[in-house]
Amino acid sequence: MARWLIVVGTALLLLGVVLHFAPWLLHWFGRLPGDIRIESERGKVFIPLTSMLIVSVVVTLLINLFRR
Repeated sequence: MARWLIVVGTALLLLGVVLHFAPWLLHWFGRLPGDIRIESERGKVFIPLTSMLIVSVVVTLLINLFRR
C-alpha cells in the first residue's frame, strides 16, 4: 500500500511540474473531438467524454502493467 502511495504521489508531482512549467504540452486535453463544450451568455458547460476515455484506458493499462 505504501509503495502505491509513493508512486501515485510521484506521478501527481510530475504532472504538477509539467502543468506549471510547460502547460502547452497538455493544451490538447479537453479539446478533442467528442468533448462537449457549451458556452452561452448565462454560463458554460464542459463534458470531456473523449479525454476521460483516454485517461481511463491509459490508467487501466498502467495498473495492469504494474500488477504483473
